[in-house]
Amino acid sequence: MAYRVAVVGATGAVGREIIKTLYERKFPIKEIVALASARSVGQEISFGEKQILKVKNLDTYDFSGTDIGLFSPGAAISSVHAPRAAAAGCLVIDNTSHFRMDPDVPLVIPEVNPEALRRIPKGIIANPNCSTMQMLVALKPLHDRFKIKRIVVSTYQSVSGAGKEGMDELFRQTKASFVNDPPQSEIFTKPIAFNVIPHIDVFMEDGSTKEEWKMVVETHKILDPEIAVHATCVRVPVFIGHSEAINVEFHNPVTVAEARQALREAPGVVVMDTREDGGYITPVESAGEDATFVSRMRKDPTVPHGLAFWCVSDNLRKGAALNAVQIAETVIEMNLLTQKAA
Repeated sequence: MAYRVAVVGATGAVGREIIKTLYERKFPIKEIVALASARSVGQEISFGEKQILKVKNLDTYDFSGTDIGLFSPGAAISSVHAPRAAAAGCLVIDNTSHFRMDPDVPLVIPEVNPEALRRIPKGIIANPNCSTMQMLVALKPLHDRFKIKRIVVSTYQSVSGAGKEGMDELFRQTKASFVNDPPQSEIFTKPIAFNVIPHIDVFMEDGSTKEEWKMVVETHKILDPEIAVHATCVRVPVFIGHSEAINVEFHNPVTVAEARQALREAPGVVVMDTREDGGYITPVESAGEDATFVSRMRKDPTVPHGLAFWCVSDNLRKGAALNAVQIAETVIEMNLLTQKAA
């Protein structure tokens, strides 16, 4: 059976990656429509090597007859058009932050909590934050076996997390540095080229940023509300690929060998940890890959049952586009899609 699919925010970095991922994974498509704002209408996007999609106007698009809508247009736009699409019978998979903490919207990573898909009262499913997503893909098999008590994570997040504009700013500032032009910062609060910025999203009353808050509350909603989580989120001058240094304290005893084996058996995880020069994965190597990579696994002797490791993933793929497509695939596999193509 094939399905009618709409990609909303199709001209953005994540939207384009969604279209690419649908094609690469041979998603069963009867018809695919690219949607964006009025200013993008008429732009052309490739779907595979032979088909060209002409962007249509989201504001006037009728979602009746559309089976699945993959949304990545920005939270404000999703807040308006996702409910409109769902009311028309389209199952919405939304990549923005708007619906993530809505108790009636499942927040899903297929490798972690597919059972949450059995209740979709609003016809909307939320994609988690990219930094939360890769962390929980790696932590789920460890939590199942050893039960996590506390997580301390520091992220090293690429500029593509801020969209095409963030990538453009890094490119411009890097070029400017070689001709001694002063860096112009429009997207980030300080120069990002040859720098790191310990600030992603807005500040909150307790001194955390909203990105750090997201990692806490999304972990509680997806994995376990009893886990203590502390995050520090940092923007780094990398185009694609988020990295995380993760320190975990467990309730139960764990050895590095046991943890490594659990991760090697887990879906979506690749362990690359040879304890030699280059025996680990960096964000450059993760770009374009579907997996969440784990390296630098070692015991943390400062707590009774502690483990530390390095985690890397392509934030545009697993952190956004791939997870959205995997959710759609899982919904189909579980026979949960109520409106199906003829």
